[in-house]
Amino acid sequence: MSIFFHEQLYRTPATMAQLKKLPVTVCGAGALGANVTENLARSGFENLKVIERDRIEERNLSTQPYYRSDVGAFKAKILANNLYRALGVKVDPQSKELTATNAAQLLANSGLIVDTFDNSVGRQAVKDWCASTSIPCLHVGLAADYAEVIWNQHYRVPSPANDDICDYPLARNLVMLTVAVACEVIINFAAAKQQQSFTVTLGDFAIKPLIL
Repeated sequence: MSIFFHEQLYRTPATMAQLKKLPVTVCGAGALGANVTENLARSGFENLKVIERDRIEERNLSTQPYYRSDVGAFKAKILANNLYRALGVKVDPQSKELTATNAAQLLANSGLIVDTFDNSVGRQAVKDWCASTSIPCLHVGLAADYAEVIWNQHYRVPSPANDDICDYPLARNLVMLTVAVACEVIINFAAAKQQQSFTVTLGDFAIKPLIL
């Protein structure tokens, strides 16, 4: 029986084939990026790369899929190891800082880029490179009880004043709700090239299309 048995019953075989072959690069392996990568792998994506310079800290454990024994290790490598052990899916881990200088190298051969970085410099580098190459890019970000899932052509990089999301209140349920919305948007893109943008608010459980 296939690991993706239940997903195959819900999606069509044609959709599952599209998920399997689409090369997706996830920028960031924190609260959003790590959970997005895991969710995509468990949904049938098998061509995944994750870019993240940071190591795991104890404060990450409540919102990110890591263990206490992982503290101090590189996030990207641990995430890739965990998903290979769980599913046999080989994720390409890049434990590097993405900048405007190395963006072309790190983002090469991507069919879709998902930006979940928590700093404006990284987000700007991703946005600019994707705009210059016309590679589709989905930005996923959150603050307090609000989150956005928005495509590159409509995205504006936030001010660097609030760059470290770990210094702000962060609810796990907002993270997981945002991840679910983002992953469904990614699946719809893989299957039908749809580009849908949404806002998510936790206080009223609202998921609304972002009309631009």
